[in-house]
Amino acid sequence: MNNNNFIATIIRGLDGFSEWTGRCIAWLTLLMVLVTFVVVVMRYVLNIGNIQLQESIIYMHSFIFLLGAGYTLKHDGHVRVDIFYRPLGERGKAIINIMGTLLLLLPVSLFIFWISWEYVTFSWQTLEGSQEAGGIEALYVLKTSLLLMPLLMILQGISELLRNIMVLTGQEHLSDTDIQERPL
Repeated sequence: MNNNNFIATIIRGLDGFSEWTGRCIAWLTLLMVLVTFVVVVMRYVLNIGNIQLQESIIYMHSFIFLLGAGYTLKHDGHVRVDIFYRPLGERGKAIINIMGTLLLLLPVSLFIFWISWEYVTFSWQTLEGSQEAGGIEALYVLKTSLLLMPLLMILQGISELLRNIMVLTGQEHLSDTDIQERPL
C-alpha cells in the first residue's frame, strides 16, 4: 500500500467515524422533541411535573451540540469568515484550512480536554448527581461529553488536515463523495 492509499484510508476511517457518530447523535433531536412534548403535556394538561424528564432535555441538547461537533466539522458547518476564503482556489483554501487546524482547532481542542479533565474526573469520583431533588443522578455522564467533544474534534481535525495536505502536495483531492464511494 503506497503512502497516498494509506492516508486516504486514514481519512476515510476518520470521516466514517465522524459520520457514524453524527448520525447516531442526530436521533437525539427527535427524542428531545418528543420528550419536550411529553413534558409540556404533563405540565400544562395533566398538571404533573417531572424533574428527570426536564433534565433529560438538557442532557440531550448538550449531547447533540457537543458530540455532534466533529460531524459538523466534517460537513463544514462551523462558523467561518468567508470574505477572504470564498474567492480562494483549492490550494489557497487548503492553506487556510491547515493553518486554522494547526493554530486554532487542535490547540483549542487540546486545551478544552486538558482544562476539563479534573472537572470530569472529580465528577466521576463522586458519582455526581443532580442538584435537584428527583433529578438525574448521573451528571458525571453529561460532564464526560466535555472530554468527548474535543476528542471528536481532534479526530476530524486530523482528517481535515490530511485531506488539505494532500491537496497542497498535488495528490488526488478527496471530496466527501470520493470517501463514501470507495470501499475501505
